Amino acid sequence: MGKKITEKNNFYYLTIALIILLVSSSLDQVLQITWLDKILQAITLLTFVVCLMSLRFDSGWFRFLMSLLIAWVVLVVIKELFGFRQIDIAMLVLMLCFFFGTFKSIMRQILFTGTIDNNKVVGSLALFLLLGLMWAIAYLLILEFSPGSFTGLEAKDWGDNLSNAAYFSFVTLTTLGYGDISPVTPVAQVIVYLEAIAGVFYMAIVVASLVGASQNNQENNDG
Repeated sequence: MGKKITEKNNFYYLTIALIILLVSSSLDQVLQITWLDKILQAITLLTFVVCLMSLRFDSGWFRFLMSLLIAWVVLVVIKELFGFRQIDIAMLVLMLCFFFGTFKSIMRQILFTGTIDNNKVVGSLALFLLLGLMWAIAYLLILEFSPGSFTGLEAKDWGDNLSNAAYFSFVTLTTLGYGDISPVTPVAQVIVYLEAIAGVFYMAIVVASLVGASQNNQENNDG
């Protein structure tokens, strides 16, 4: 896989991995089979690996993300061996940090930098997916500490709840606001409206970046 992933196509692989993670979490909800939990953990691990391989060109963030991945795998093993429920919180924190690091690395590579190409356009989609995933994990963390923070969103194992949290996150991020899941507590409400604001600003920033890159390309061609 490492040989196939280059700086010209790395964001294609990363985006596909994120989409597979989101789809697999919904299948876990629909099929309700116990061993699918293990499959979701394996797919999450695969997503981390693809993110690492896609971002290995950014050496600084690569080392940071690698350390997070190793720590996450250790926690998964401990949870499987000893069944500590509290480990879920640490796993979610590591996932949040990992996706945030991935987001920062991609943002440095595609926004307001160099010429625009198809790989960078796909990278902007990966950024959007990562935004939604990060907020979904934030909602899962809120549920760990305050189970009654949302109506329509029950507190349960993160693997069983990732699909619901991701659904609510992307509905909020795109400001659709269906209303089937709603924040109740002040903390949850703040996190939700911050995501809605981030969604609006993200679209504005991406459009500005693409327009700026297009103008630079045109100026270079004219020059």
